[in-house]
Amino acid sequence: MSERDWNDDRAYEAAVDRAARATRLGWSVIASVTGLAGCAVAALALAALAVFAYVVMCLSAG
Repeated sequence: MSERDWNDDRAYEAAVDRAARATRLGWSVIASVTGLAGCAVAALALAALAVFAYVVMCLSAG
């Protein structure tokens, strides 16, 4: 084994870089899905509030 091969960490560093990219991608997907789910829950809550207000207005008018 030559001296140059002894300190050759390029394969290890490439694997670490790939793992870091995969981790960042995974956390980005998790954050995006969580954010979209939160927006959906907020939209459903606002829609339910609007329907409730509409029903109350209709019942109080009639």
